[in-house]
Amino acid sequence: MAGGREIKTKIKSVQNTRKVTRALEMVSASKIRKAQERMKASRPYARLMTQMIGHIAKANSEYTHPFMVDRSDIKRVGYIVISTDRGLCGGLNSQMFRRILADMREWQAKGVEIDVVCVGQKAATFFRRLKVNITGTVTHLGEKPQLEKLVGVIKVMLDAFGAGKLDRVFLCYSDFVNTMTQKPTQDQLLPLPPSESLQSKHDWDYIYEPSAEVVLDHVMTRYVESLVYQGVLENLASEQAARMVAMKSASDNASKLIETLQLIYNKARQAAITQEISEIVGGAAAV
Repeated sequence: MAGGREIKTKIKSVQNTRKVTRALEMVSASKIRKAQERMKASRPYARLMTQMIGHIAKANSEYTHPFMVDRSDIKRVGYIVISTDRGLCGGLNSQMFRRILADMREWQAKGVEIDVVCVGQKAATFFRRLKVNITGTVTHLGEKPQLEKLVGVIKVMLDAFGAGKLDRVFLCYSDFVNTMTQKPTQDQLLPLPPSESLQSKHDWDYIYEPSAEVVLDHVMTRYVESLVYQGVLENLASEQAARMVAMKSASDNASKLIETLQLIYNKARQAAITQEISEIVGGAAAV
């Protein structure tokens, strides 16, 4: 029964693994609700900011903010990539990285250089292996990410765009659709795209106090910060949902494997018993 003992050891090992995956599944199930609440709480602000900035981009203002100027000659683009800090969340990060790499190859084929800011340990580890310039990294934001920790890396991209070193900035994250679906998303952050919903047949503008330059400089920075922060919250909710689904799948696979191994063990045990009886019967017949 040497084979039987090996199978028993393997069954015990898979059972221990299943305990871990079930624990992680339950932890993610408890965390996902809070992550969704935080994400949904900040969504209205981010969407209204997007709508307002889109309207400002359509206005006929005397002052045009640098973040709204579209540059035809693109020499360098920047990516703010939001990923998870931990693994065991299925293909959440790899799907997004594949999409980003496809886009990066298109830019590199045109001779465009690339800068990357990494939010999350997985993105930092992945892009260090590639031939791209990493200008900033922030990791370990935790379950309740604080905007203060993101301001530094956001400012790196904003300053580079304002100084003319970057011609486009993209925001990449996993958009939370529902518990079963998380969509890799890439949005153009800078220059700010004008609103598609606002249709006007005449020239108009907002009235700014104290001046358009002072107000827009402040509002544009807050707008970009709100979009990145919303992306982090979306990614966090996606992470918990993906981990819960992945761990449930792993637990189910472990249960199936245990059943298969138990069947093999029973067959091996039965074969050993049958062989032993045959030997006893054969010995008695010989006597």
